[in-house]
Order: sequence, then structure tokens, then C-alpha cells
Amino acid sequence: MPVPVPQQDAGAAAEASHDAVLTLLVIEDDPAGTFTVPELPAAAGTRVRIRTARNLTEAGRLLTDDVDCILLDLALPTGSETRAARGGGATGADHRLAPLEHVLRIAPRHAVLALTAQNDTELAAAAVRVGAQDYLCRDELDGRLLSRAIRYAVERKRADVAQRRLTESTLRAQENARLERGLLPTPLLEGSDLRFAARYRPGRSRALLGGDFYDTVRTPDGTVHVMIGDVCGHGPDEAALGVELRIAWRALTLAGLCGDELLVTLQQVLEHERESEEIFATLCTVDIAPDGESAGLCLAGHPAPLLARHGQAARLLPYEDGGPALGLLPHARWPRRQVELGSGWSLMLYTDGLIEGRVGRDGSRRLGQDGMVEMINRQLADGLTGESLLEAAVAQVRELNGGELTDDVAVLLLDRDLDRDLGPGSGPDTDPAAATPITR
Repeated sequence: MPVPVPQQDAGAAAEASHDAVLTLLVIEDDPAGTFTVPELPAAAGTRVRIRTARNLTEAGRLLTDDVDCILLDLALPTGSETRAARGGGATGADHRLAPLEHVLRIAPRHAVLALTAQNDTELAAAAVRVGAQDYLCRDELDGRLLSRAIRYAVERKRADVAQRRLTESTLRAQENARLERGLLPTPLLEGSDLRFAARYRPGRSRALLGGDFYDTVRTPDGTVHVMIGDVCGHGPDEAALGVELRIAWRALTLAGLCGDELLVTLQQVLEHERESEEIFATLCTVDIAPDGESAGLCLAGHPAPLLARHGQAARLLPYEDGGPALGLLPHARWPRRQVELGSGWSLMLYTDGLIEGRVGRDGSRRLGQDGMVEMINRQLADGLTGESLLEAAVAQVRELNGGELTDDVAVLLLDRDLDRDLGPGSGPDTDPAAATPITR
């Protein structure tokens, strides 16, 4: 049956030729029927271009990317395409919806209007439930109604697609956030009298995890092992490699490896897991003796830690005996240097993101290790300790840089003070939240 739509006159078509054009694909079962473009008000600003298909096979050939909307006659006979897809056993309304379901399958991004008889509202409602944007009754159809239905269906489909993409993006972001948050370490310091705090800021926008990594564990003999590292680069591959190295370090440490033996094995892990031979990682490891007064230090191309003994200015630990970054030299060795800590102290480990921010009005200089030491000493003189010290340090580095830092930043602090009672966030009650990333 032909669809009774009045012809748009030549003047209206010329007037709308410079405005929006919608392409409508009509799939209807009357070979003798003709479908004409409705006459639109000048204010509508929309011209409708028509393509007609007599069956689903022909519709598949005419369905191109420039088609905006499909008008499907639900009285279209069920062809071999729909019978094959549905197994040939459907009956009733389910059987009559077979052409619509086929169209929705082959045109998931297009708006679809269902055309039904006036007395078949049940089928029309079922068509909308299946996925059509709207339905039209054949006996009540006129040009203005069809024109409006086409425009509304197109906009409704666009809104549906945008909403679906937004929902998928939100769910994906939430899933990634949960995954990245779960990959951040939880310190294992039960039984230790050391206070622990950490701050982490990835350089990637909207990321929770970057190429910097760190961890802290206490082994059964009472030794506290702490590590911080930096994989070169800032992408998700570098972040994944950093997680692998951190997990490997924890496993090797709990297995009893330390110092050079541990770093040699960790380099083997890096060589097997990296994507190219140009990828390397810097690393700093410290193992603190059970009495807390001495430690072993290994540096693999990483900045030396900062030690502040109570009552004294902070200073960098010796770094002359360090070895190369992991992944640079196949048979490298990393000597372990013994360091005296004393009875009360604070030890800060950090990645180069903390010292490579720009300073000065013209931004021509880097903060550097010397600038960082001066900054930390000023903050210690102001009475800052623990988490407050790390928050102030990261905030001031950002301020000196004139905005967000482009590199990942990880900084952690171990503190030992026998003159005061252990407070929240220390020893066996260490709060994992102390190691959560700073939100932007």
C-alpha cells in the first residue's frame, strides 16, 4: 500500500536546498506505490531525500552511512533473511516483528520508524519495545506528521547513541579507576614502630596510576624493606610494567632476596616484560635493620633518598656507589652501601618528578635536588611532618612549576621517633589510605 504523503513543491525544495538534508530509506511492500517528500514549512529548515526498497535484501544494498532514518512497513512479507535469523519457528506478533528485528540488526546506528495499520496498536507498541524510535499508523499519516516523526526519530536516536556512549565511557572509567586503585600498594608494616606516609600523582591526565611505583614490607626477621622506582615514559604500558616490577620486588623480598641479588633478578623481569630494549627503570631500595638505627642502600640510576635526623638539617644520602638503571647494561651490579640512621629520623624517597619541575619566572631552571633539600628543610622548620610534609612538598613543587607537573610524582616517608607514642597511621595500624593518589 502506498504511503499517502503530499509532494513538496519546487519552491519549498529550492528554499530548503541550502539547509539540512535528511535521507529517508522507505522499506514497503507495494511495488506500485510511490513515496513523495512532504511539503515542509520554510521555518523547518529540513529537506527529506527518499530512497525506496521493496524488500530487505534491496534495503541492505541501499543502506549507506548517509541514511538518517528508516521507515519500515511492518506488513512487509517475511523473507528468507528473517526466517534464517529467527530459525523459522516464530508466530503471531513475534513473527510480524521479524523484519524490524532484521533492520535493527543491520542498521544499529540508524533511527527506525515502524509503519502499522491503525487497528494494530499492540504490534506498534511491540515495535517500540523491540527498538524502533516511534511508530506511525498508515491510515492517519500525513506529510506534516511524517516530517515531524522523521526529525524526532533522528534526534532521539542521536540522543540514545550519545547516552549509551557516555554510559559506556563512565562505566569504563569507573572500572579502570577500581583496577588502578587496586594496583596501588598497601604497606605491610605490622609489628614495626615506623610511621609511613606516601603521596602519588600520575602525570597522565585523568589517570590514577603512572610509571612510578613504590612498596614497603616488613619481613619476619624485623627488617623493613622500602623501594621506589620509575619506568621511563608516561603511558599505560609503562604503568603496567611498573606494577609488574613492584609485585616482583615484593615477592622477591619476601622470598629473602636483598640488595644486588634482588636487583639482578628484577632486571631479568624487566628485560622479559618490556616492549622494547629502550625501556629502562630507575630504582632505589633501602632495607632498615630491625633495631631501626642502620640501613642498606642500593641505587639503580635513581635519586638518593633524603635523611633528616631529629635536630639536624635534612641531607641527601651518599649516591657515589650507585649502579645503572635497570635494563641498560646486561651484566650490571649494584653495590649495597651501609648507612647509619640513628635513633630518631625521617627518611624520604621520591621520584624525579618531584625535582624536575620548573622554577623561576621564566621557567628556565629545574628545582633539582639542592632546591628540594632547601624546600624540605624550610617545611621541617615550620613543624611539618608525615603526611602534612608530603602534601606541602608536592603542593609547593606544583606552585613553583606554575601548574600541573607533566611527570609522574611518587614520594614516601618513613619516620622513627622513640620520644613520642605511636599515633594513627603507624606500626600495625598503618592506614592504606595514606598511600592513595592525590586527586587533581
